Amino acid sequence: MSEELPKAYDPLLTEETWYTFWEKHNLFHADAHSKKPSYCIILPPPNVTGSLHMGHALVDTVQDALIRWKRMSGYEALWVPGVDHAGIATQTVVERHLMKTTGKRRKDFTREEFLSHVWAWKELNEKNIIAQLKKVGCSCDWSRQRFTMDEISNRAVKTMFKKMFDQGLIYQGDYLVNWDPITQTALADDEVEHEEKESFLWHIRYPLEDSSGFITIATTRPETMLGDVAVAVSPSDTRYAHLIGKTLILPLVGRKIPILGDAFVDPQFGTGAVKITPAHDFNDYEMGIRHSLEMINIMTPDGRINEEGGAFVGLSMIEARQKILSELKSSGHLVKSEPHTHRIGISYRSKGVIEPYLSKQWFVKMGPFKEKLMKMVTSGAVSMIPKHWESTYFHWINHLRDWCISRQLWWGHRIPIWYHKEDPTRMICHDGEDAPEEVQKNPSDWIQEEDVLDTWFSSALWPFSTLGWPEKTADLKKFYPTSTLVTGHDILFFWVARMMMMGEFAMHDIPFHETFLHGLIYGKSYWRHDAYGQAIYVSQEERVSYDLGKTPPRDVNSKWEKMSKTKGNVIDPLEIINTYGADAMRMALLSALTHARQIDLDRRRFEEFKNFANKLWNSARFVFMNLQETNSLPALTSTLFEQGLHEKNLRLEDRWILSLLNKTIVDTEKHLCAYEFDKASQLLYSFFWDKFCAYYVEIAKPILFGKTGTPVERENKQKILAIVLLASIRLMHPFVPFITEEIFQKLKAALPSLQASSKQDTYTQEACTALSAISCMVSPYPKAGPTNPVAEEDFERMNSLLYHIRNIRGEMQLAPNVACDVYIVGSSTDLIKDNEVILSSLVKLKQIVFTKTAPDHLSFAASARVGEWQIIIPLPEEMKEKERNRLTTHQEKLEMQLKELEAKLANKEFTERAPQSFVENTRKTLTETQGKLQEIQEKLSQL
Repeated sequence: MSEELPKAYDPLLTEETWYTFWEKHNLFHADAHSKKPSYCIILPPPNVTGSLHMGHALVDTVQDALIRWKRMSGYEALWVPGVDHAGIATQTVVERHLMKTTGKRRKDFTREEFLSHVWAWKELNEKNIIAQLKKVGCSCDWSRQRFTMDEISNRAVKTMFKKMFDQGLIYQGDYLVNWDPITQTALADDEVEHEEKESFLWHIRYPLEDSSGFITIATTRPETMLGDVAVAVSPSDTRYAHLIGKTLILPLVGRKIPILGDAFVDPQFGTGAVKITPAHDFNDYEMGIRHSLEMINIMTPDGRINEEGGAFVGLSMIEARQKILSELKSSGHLVKSEPHTHRIGISYRSKGVIEPYLSKQWFVKMGPFKEKLMKMVTSGAVSMIPKHWESTYFHWINHLRDWCISRQLWWGHRIPIWYHKEDPTRMICHDGEDAPEEVQKNPSDWIQEEDVLDTWFSSALWPFSTLGWPEKTADLKKFYPTSTLVTGHDILFFWVARMMMMGEFAMHDIPFHETFLHGLIYGKSYWRHDAYGQAIYVSQEERVSYDLGKTPPRDVNSKWEKMSKTKGNVIDPLEIINTYGADAMRMALLSALTHARQIDLDRRRFEEFKNFANKLWNSARFVFMNLQETNSLPALTSTLFEQGLHEKNLRLEDRWILSLLNKTIVDTEKHLCAYEFDKASQLLYSFFWDKFCAYYVEIAKPILFGKTGTPVERENKQKILAIVLLASIRLMHPFVPFITEEIFQKLKAALPSLQASSKQDTYTQEACTALSAISCMVSPYPKAGPTNPVAEEDFERMNSLLYHIRNIRGEMQLAPNVACDVYIVGSSTDLIKDNEVILSSLVKLKQIVFTKTAPDHLSFAASARVGEWQIIIPLPEEMKEKERNRLTTHQEKLEMQLKELEAKLANKEFTERAPQSFVENTRKTLTETQGKLQEIQEKLSQL
């Protein structure tokens, strides 16, 4: 070998070098015309709102591990990358940025001017995101990079919209929607998060028009009374049944409103009478439809009271609530308030409070898709992993509502609908790049819909639009349906189900065969309480010290929470890569990825797997050092595998490690097929560190160093070290691609003239084939050979012997560098005699003595039974003097204690006056001390 590996592994230099190498040689590219079986993953597109977070690092690492594994296993593996325009999120971020830099709001620009700023933002952030994906090691086919608003996606979206519109699946209507006053757009049901909030239930009197009395209603939203059009009671409620049909006067407004009977009203809630505001409550909206009630919208798009609110116009909803309550109290209409906990909707993007809002929107009819969505999963066409997510999926399907797809934004796919200015009911839906022909002929007569489509509409087309649909491309033919979708369980409804729906509708086939719904990453947050009981989160430096094991002081509270910048528990993947290396981060994430819904990410995992990378490097370095030419033996660097292994000279440890290697290959693939990345990573860790390094390498050292064994055995050891190392780095490559590529390339340089010969054994033949590849990432994934249960069982018997020898030495308090004799008593000791090197290389021994009966001349020895064998270990001579001194000191203490006890018991005052129980305990202690003293004296006599 021309050079040794450097002593220290530098991940930062290695990672950049090999990623550049992979790109230069076009190793990420997939061929749509290949005869290989296809394997395809479409990257869940990250939003162009900023940098990647640890959740992205997790999902990207999982996908990369799968793609690299399948690529090495002989598949034509395609991983399509891309980013999402993220309508609401991106527009909100850019608006804030423009306010800070220019002082202008969105509507201070023309639509075209504002969108030019968003496109510039997108270009900058897209470059950063792609650079970060490469830092993680993602082996995407960058020649196929996509964007949800690129030319192909634009055509796909328009084509899909028109296809659904023409079939009556897309319609427009005045409906109550989830309205976000901050972003001023409608949201779909599953874009709304819900929180429990402590508030009040206010009781308000509504007087009857005939002045005969009043009805008291209870509400959590008194500000919406400005839009009340009725009060409803249950027809079965005897308190109010006689009032049904009468008229009330709405306080503060003076509007006359009827009293209705509706079975939906719960007589047990509040007062049993409810106000009906159809334009601002989903249940009231349904009741308004049933009773043909007027729908009065009292809110502006930015969440303020409009002209329908009379004296309250211009106030925010919260301001209006306070003023209304104040006036109700002054007028005597407010009866009381009582504490009440209720759920409120929160925008998943802006975190603003959702207001039900009546507006004209575009919808997709979901009813026609319900049965098909159910069947995809019940038939097994789409597998959900873990399987427990199926019940959640079915619950969502059973409660489907029509999907609101219009958004009141500028950034996004503008809805391809044109209205006639004089008759808006005349519409043209067009999927071409230019305006419809009729619009081009008379442009002044037509206006295009201002709204854009929900981001999830274009994302729902992602599995086939990224492969070229609506064109019938070679990519679609080869790679659709895709193989696997990997994503967080939190977007099962946002995205997964909608892709399944659109895939079946457009392609008449499922979009993917399996979907792995991984848990969400949680970080540990730390905080103190200030004088007012408010949580004050600790500094970044302090938090990291606790994450790495420092014990927090008593005034610091902590718990695992979903990662949030506010809570200070975010871990930046780029910071982790720069500190520990991408491989360490990847392995840490995969080892933490169970099938649980929550992943508690402990920063100490990164340190652990940085140490593992160092172990991998140092063990490789040891192997390389022992492939070098020596004075006593011929050079093996170029001919190592030409003659194959000498099977007859394989020792027990050789057969054992090769058998374990084959078992590890089988089990690793089994875990990968089941998406059990935690089990796969821990298995590889255990095999390489706990078996190969801790046992085999140590057992090989005496033979490699010429202290024992024959030249043939030494050559076998060299070959097996190289074989196991080569197989191990290929097994681990999908998990830790950078360091394994570095070691692979060093092996290629060390063994330049490998020859694949049919005369070679399976292991060396496989090694020659692997090293003929240009890169580890395109070398064949290891294939498992037969296991050797007999060798594994015999080695475990030797390991059990080793365990008991170490245990006895520990009890004797022998230092690791102190050698001892070991007597093995038994009638059948051939296994031990043939494999003495296993014991002598792993524990410090002087000699092993075999005997059929226990020797009677041994003094001061300890023993243990191991199966049919007895182990006896006498104390080494150099330890006897130390032990004699220890025992003599102990003897003197016992003799002094004995004299004191004898004197106490010889005293009649003590034996006659002391409690009898105390006297008996003293006699018992005397007897025990005499026994201990006798035992010490016997040990001293043996010494």
